Amino acid sequence: MSDPVVNSTTTTANRFYEPNWASLSRYEIPAWFRDAKFGIFIHWGAYAVPAFGSEWYPNLMYLHPVEKASEFARNHWDVPSFYEHHVKTYGPLDTFGYKDFIPMFKGELFDPEAWVALFKECGAKYVVPVGEHHDGFPMYASELTDWNAAQMGPKRDVVKELELATRAAGLKFGVSSHRANNWKYYVIDEAFDNSDPTFEGLYGPNRLQGDPESEAFVEDWFTRTREIIDRFHPDLLWFDIGWHREPFAAYRPRVAADYYNDALAHDYEPVLNYKKCFPDGTAVFDIERGKLEGIREGAWQTDTSVSYNSWCHIENQRYRTSTSLIHDLIDIVSKNGNLLLNVGPRADGIIPDEQQAILHSMGAWLRMNGEAIYGTRPWRVFGEGPTGTPTGQLQEGNQAAYTERDIRFTQKEGCLYVFVLVRPADGVVHIESLGEGQGLFEGAIESIALLENGGALQWELDESALRVALPAELPGEHAWVLKVRGVQ
Repeated sequence: MSDPVVNSTTTTANRFYEPNWASLSRYEIPAWFRDAKFGIFIHWGAYAVPAFGSEWYPNLMYLHPVEKASEFARNHWDVPSFYEHHVKTYGPLDTFGYKDFIPMFKGELFDPEAWVALFKECGAKYVVPVGEHHDGFPMYASELTDWNAAQMGPKRDVVKELELATRAAGLKFGVSSHRANNWKYYVIDEAFDNSDPTFEGLYGPNRLQGDPESEAFVEDWFTRTREIIDRFHPDLLWFDIGWHREPFAAYRPRVAADYYNDALAHDYEPVLNYKKCFPDGTAVFDIERGKLEGIREGAWQTDTSVSYNSWCHIENQRYRTSTSLIHDLIDIVSKNGNLLLNVGPRADGIIPDEQQAILHSMGAWLRMNGEAIYGTRPWRVFGEGPTGTPTGQLQEGNQAAYTERDIRFTQKEGCLYVFVLVRPADGVVHIESLGEGQGLFEGAIESIALLENGGALQWELDESALRVALPAELPGEHAWVLKVRGVQ
């Protein structure tokens, strides 16, 4: 495999990070990310036009007969429904393919400043739009393909406009790349439009005579990744599935080194998210729709969506509740993680009311309780209670509802924050981890107050537990925070 071209900003003369894991182990996760805790992800592209089933519509619409579907597709979707819906709604795939959604993707109501104002109001500290999804249609003005949002569809450099609005609002800005999975994303068939070489720039090379050489694709992927780095100098660079495959192995440390060196050259603090194939301490671990069982020494991140069934806008969304998302945020932060929460705007650029309502609700809660979230660090234990955490990727649907015995902790500046996820029926919070017999803290408790209004609370402490009496009327909803002074 030939070596990728070295960028002018990362020549041997000023290269701090070399493309090997030993050198990359010098990386330190920046304080801004550890303090931020909450960011917004944005899936917006031509897949929002059909608004059917999933953002994987561009792949699934071509899976006919169904035997072409991968095990992953069969496990996640009613595969035949996509092809059937497409043909019934838009016509046969030889005359109306995915490319034909792009002129319909106008984004005529896209307002980046309004989007960012909403994200800031909801308490997010960083914003991460999808730069290029599996469909191979960059949402920025790419110099490497004419198939991009600046030249087609909305004919706007969506990512650049969001970058300018995000940075003007004082938030950190990231970009995600999902292109690695484009390699075999489209199922090519002579009966489909995607076999026409005219559209190779979107669908990729015609693979009817066998797979194209992987080296050419991976080098193109690397060049597109470098384009994102050079064009946006993103505070956060996020990668989806695909680049964990073997042909990308030599490129993973090269991308990390080039990205970190670009940050040194342009004076920003980089965060690179990965899902697998990176040694601990070289980047930031990310879990899709899942969480961890306990505290992780290095900061990490969960990415999930406001909807259970899609990352992009579709009809018939199964929306999550604000309470479940706030509980996830609390659980994740107590374990040294961040939450990257996705929204999916409509094709016209409007974020649906249901999604806005979720964000407004989270923002209201964070305005009351953000002191216990932002800038905090894990305590000696993340929490207590009977409700377990299904761990690993794609496990959020198995999370049981929390109970009045489930407690979470964070700490900051000499204060311990105790999250009460469900109000106890008797109005008394039992915190076993703070019992004198547990030996988890030193010193003496000076005071306990409800963070939302600062009101002092009555409490008693013995060997088995700390017991705190809540007021009859609690401010806000979703979860409540006790601020405990004196615990070390």
